[in-house]
Amino acid sequence: IAATQPSTNWNLKENAREHHTSKFSSEELIVRRGQAFTITFNGTERPEQNLIFIAETGPKPSKATKTLATFDISSTVSKEGWGAVLQSSSSSSVSISISSPQNAVIGRYRLSVQTGTSSPATLGTFVLLFNPWSSGDDVFMPNNAECEEYVLEEFGIIFAGNKNHISGFGWNFGQFQGDILSICLSILDRSLYYRQDPVTDVSHRHDPRYLGRVLSAMVNANDDQGVVLGNWSGKYEDGKNPTSWTGSGEILQSWKKSGFKPVKYGQCWVFAAVLTTVLRCLGIPTRTITNFSSAHDADGNLRVDEYYDADGNHLERGADSVWNFHVWNESWFTRNDLGPSYSGWQILDATPQEQSGGIYQCGPASRHAIKEGEVDLDYDGPFVFAEVNADCMYWNYDSATGKKTLIFSKSTEIGDSISTKAVGRDDRVDVTRDYKYEEGSAKERDIFKKARKKLGLEDKFDPTAPKQEEIEQKPDISGKFKVAGSLEVGKDLNLLLVLENLQSDAKTVTVNMTAWSTLYTRRRVDQIWKDSISVTLAPKEEKQFPIKIKYPEYQQQLTTDKTIQVTALCHVEGGIQVLVKRNITLDNPGIDIQVLGEAKVNKEVVVEVAFTNPIDTEVKDCVLQVEGSDLLQGVLELSIPPLKASEKSSTKFKLIPSEAGPKHLLVNFSCDKFPDIKTFKMVNVIN
Repeated sequence: IAATQPSTNWNLKENAREHHTSKFSSEELIVRRGQAFTITFNGTERPEQNLIFIAETGPKPSKATKTLATFDISSTVSKEGWGAVLQSSSSSSVSISISSPQNAVIGRYRLSVQTGTSSPATLGTFVLLFNPWSSGDDVFMPNNAECEEYVLEEFGIIFAGNKNHISGFGWNFGQFQGDILSICLSILDRSLYYRQDPVTDVSHRHDPRYLGRVLSAMVNANDDQGVVLGNWSGKYEDGKNPTSWTGSGEILQSWKKSGFKPVKYGQCWVFAAVLTTVLRCLGIPTRTITNFSSAHDADGNLRVDEYYDADGNHLERGADSVWNFHVWNESWFTRNDLGPSYSGWQILDATPQEQSGGIYQCGPASRHAIKEGEVDLDYDGPFVFAEVNADCMYWNYDSATGKKTLIFSKSTEIGDSISTKAVGRDDRVDVTRDYKYEEGSAKERDIFKKARKKLGLEDKFDPTAPKQEEIEQKPDISGKFKVAGSLEVGKDLNLLLVLENLQSDAKTVTVNMTAWSTLYTRRRVDQIWKDSISVTLAPKEEKQFPIKIKYPEYQQQLTTDKTIQVTALCHVEGGIQVLVKRNITLDNPGIDIQVLGEAKVNKEVVVEVAFTNPIDTEVKDCVLQVEGSDLLQGVLELSIPPLKASEKSSTKFKLIPSEAGPKHLLVNFSCDKFPDIKTFKMVNVIN
């Protein structure tokens, strides 16, 4: 006889409180592994006798792959398996505490119960997640404040700009909003790994190392029709400009709504932010990391080569590059494959840069292994090591003869001010020392040599290159660019070129200078300005040459990354060339947010956003974009009328906060002259 369908009370509120899943807005039970949850159901006669529970996940559940468990009621539960303990029973209902193993496969489970010989009756489904609060879990994080930040916090700050001028912008991870959890689970079911072998893929989903690698591939669209399509061309008309996003929710929702077509467009911080959302949602502690002067070493020799022509123009030669900044992720879990000292923070990178195992995925690389130069350990150690440690070689390239001449090399250029958001505060924390020993120290050089040796690169620059061109000569002069005045879009750019004669005889120097608008990856887009001067420097003399690039000169060419590269190639008579360069990131003008009155749960509160046009021409196509978890649903978009020179606009809108506590409101203001001016404000919501 088939059992009557029992009705199940999943005790959603109590279980969610116990399992740190209260922030999910779901009608489905969401719990964490290795910890008991309580359900109550009725419709069974004498329930405590011979009840058998069946928990199963994936397309072909089996005990062998640990995707199927059958268990009956016992008085104690082992940590190794599933179990059920009777809490209480009456003639009509029974309350059971169910627990899962600490290394259970995560995902959506079906739960059924069987009494005696009758066929199983379905109780419903629940979702099982990683448990950083449980000491037996691979993602266990002993510090509670860190769990709050790296799993439960929906707001983040991503650092950008360049090493001379670090800026940060807010991001709404929104991992608990709407159906984000279901979308995250469907990402797993669309990976190449799942498509090739669903049974094996699901059986590996107990392992954060496996899931981290799979998701680093799935967040980019390469290979697998993943979530975000990268675009570094400077042209984004048929999609959204990567700088315009303010949160992951809109991206993940668009991916699902379009029938899982990649969302246009992303750059590194977008990939990193979306991966943070997905991993935090699944319960793996995760944060974004920004590396300034980040190397992309395409040929795996731990050095990047940059080429310049005689006029000082940076040439697109070779696949290596140095980015003003690059954003990746760190996730926290044990490395049972490598040993205890390699556990802790692991580097994952979803930006499609180089293939690993035939597809665009990167990591997990143990951060400790990177610091110690253990580049032979899984996964992708050489690439990550180079991002923070590569040596830079600057060449003069003559396209007529094909001859290249080394201008100079630098071992302290790459991997600067590695940054992440502080725990519980909106501040920047520098984690450079966790990636490498002090630049220029003997220890740091030893580690670099150790890494090269492990990769079979002996201690010369490049065994295949002719030796003559790699001998560095001592320059006769030195030079640098200094910034004079503010670096703001809409204002003239004032620089000083400072040249110093290092010798005790006079030197004649021809200086070829150029300024180009670039992307944050330093890829050149348009030439803004060029000039050349001839100067004579007396013995040991230092001279300053002012450079002014007016706003109308650069306004048309400036990219939405607001970056300019200035170079001066100095040809010294009778001596070697000297390259002086600087990457400049301009700031947008500010916008101001005011919350008018007290923010209370389920009560309207008015917010005012103000912007003043700082330039002497009209700005048009003004759009305000607003979002914030628990403050408003989705993204609010408001059109604003054009603003005349120096005119101030003030826009008001209403919020209805849905939850108490400190919440963040993110604002993005765009117009034809100032794309994507971002700011955020913390709003303290009270009951």
